Amino acid sequence: MEGADLSGADLRRATLVGANLKGAHLGDAEMLGADLHRANLDGANLEGANLTDANLAGFDLWGDNQMDAKLFNTNLANAILTGATMPDGTIHD
Repeated sequence: MEGADLSGADLRRATLVGANLKGAHLGDAEMLGADLHRANLDGANLEGANLTDANLAGFDLWGDNQMDAKLFNTNLANAILTGATMPDGTIHD
């Protein structure tokens, strides 16, 4: 699914464990409760995506990414966030 345009897609509770979403457009996608454990989101656009209650444990968000997403109660344990711009504007080193 590398480079896929999933903008506005309804991915609630989707199982995308280990998915390659490199460069994907996920802006405004509804991903509430989705399992993205170990997913590769390198270069993905998540602006406006709803990741509430999603499992992003161990996922790879390496590079210049937009994380202007809803992250309420989101599991980011062991996630690689290097270069990610978070909703509060901070950039991870």
